[in-house]
Amino acid sequence: MSDYLSISIRFLDGAFHGRADYGEPEWPPSPLRIFQAIVAASAARWNERRGVHYAAPALRWFEQLKSPVIVTPPLKSITARGYRLYVPDNVGDLVGKSWSHGGEGSMADYRTEKTVRPTLFQDGEAVYYLWLLADAPEGFAKYRDTLFAAVSSIAHVGWGVDLVVADAAVLNETDAAALKGQRYFPTDEETDRPLRVPQAGTLDDLENRHRAFLNRVSGDGFAPVPPLAVYGIANYRSENEPPRALCAVFTLRQLDDNGFRPFDTARRGLHVAGMLRHIANDPDFSQSIGWSEKEIRRMVQGHGEERGQQHQPVQGARLAFLPLPSIEFRGDEKKVVGSIRRVLVTAFGALERGLFRRFERQFDGQELVDEKLNKPVALLAKQTENDGAIRWYFESATTWATVTPVILPGYDDPRKLRQRLRVESTAKLTAEEKSALLLKLDKRIEFLLRKAIRQAGFSDALAQHAELEWRSTGFWPGTDLASRYAVPDQHRRYRRLHVRITWRSPEGNSIEIPGPICIGGGKFSGLGLMMHDGT
Repeated sequence: MSDYLSISIRFLDGAFHGRADYGEPEWPPSPLRIFQAIVAASAARWNERRGVHYAAPALRWFEQLKSPVIVTPPLKSITARGYRLYVPDNVGDLVGKSWSHGGEGSMADYRTEKTVRPTLFQDGEAVYYLWLLADAPEGFAKYRDTLFAAVSSIAHVGWGVDLVVADAAVLNETDAAALKGQRYFPTDEETDRPLRVPQAGTLDDLENRHRAFLNRVSGDGFAPVPPLAVYGIANYRSENEPPRALCAVFTLRQLDDNGFRPFDTARRGLHVAGMLRHIANDPDFSQSIGWSEKEIRRMVQGHGEERGQQHQPVQGARLAFLPLPSIEFRGDEKKVVGSIRRVLVTAFGALERGLFRRFERQFDGQELVDEKLNKPVALLAKQTENDGAIRWYFESATTWATVTPVILPGYDDPRKLRQRLRVESTAKLTAEEKSALLLKLDKRIEFLLRKAIRQAGFSDALAQHAELEWRSTGFWPGTDLASRYAVPDQHRRYRRLHVRITWRSPEGNSIEIPGPICIGGGKFSGLGLMMHDGT
């Protein structure tokens, strides 16, 4: 069982005033902020006012740790009204000069307006930072006592008014998982929550900055204090946030560019995805973007093994080619799923943005070739996501439902329970026994659907608390029976279902999740694609 180094920061008044790089509220408090608090507490505890010496080896060990998981208390549902301060500028000489000439200068004329609006959260709850000790460099046992003593000496984190009680401990995996609150995980993907983190050399840079501050005024005049420069940036994602996908949308045009080239969704969707993949598999195309054969096999074909070896699933990013049925309004203005006139290329997993954009540029203008006819049948033209016929795939919403069925990632009836429910077998079953068998089948399907959500990159919390509905008929007008959609050969033995998902937080509150969302065994070919219901 894995152990974690845990540092808990308990704010005494349920508020945090810290700000990020551009003045916006910082939440959660960054790991670099915690490291700076430990450094300051070390200097105070061992009375080292001009440089940290006693705890320096422990701090240099600590700054090399990987970015931690952060567990925070729930934020209050209200936003702080805030208040306004008027801070005197350092311009006393101007006021004195005015007085010397008989003027009526006042410091009140030189105050800078400063708005204060703290982040509010549940009183008495702590913010936890968890580092997996198995990933830590050697030396924890040697530096443990020094580090724990320094942490316990922290008096505030953020502004001076943000008084805290801090503690350090070692938690086993069970205790770490039992911590209540919102979890934030470091990720290689781009997010809206970049946080500063310490790295090797941060302590030395802090000490250099402190020395510069002490010596900023000398006989030679004033020397500005340089900003902290040695630190890293880690992107964090909440457990209630989906992965942020890179997307590129293309229209399917006639070869003479004289209109759309539509394809039937149920019967030709898989064929369209195959033609898109065929473009990316072409050696000339891959060479134009600098991809090797191994990268093509991994990111386009989904083969993690070497050629000729037993199949292995891909570890890391993989491209998905998703046909997008048009969402049309007919008659009574209800949304109707129409034919495929656009396609989406996206990535599951962390893919470098520049690499994806290079792929996108080369894809624009390519021809879709029908291998059976051995001739081009459509032309790809780049377009934006802000299109009324497809915006339902990208906007944020609470409830989503499939426009193409989900292929379950496994057998829904491995124990052959349905055979016992057939007419010729029902004589041996009571009503209670039939009900129990149906319940087991439903639980199996629910398990597989939650597994599919996790496999699409969503967090355990989102998968666990989502409300699920499923059936063979579609939830949208224009969709066909789930069994009528063409699927890849390797997935034909698995059941297909139309699914509706309502996203919930662990507390039961509704959550808005942005698209695109595509889950299940056929997610790389557009099966399991969802659109939102407008809520």
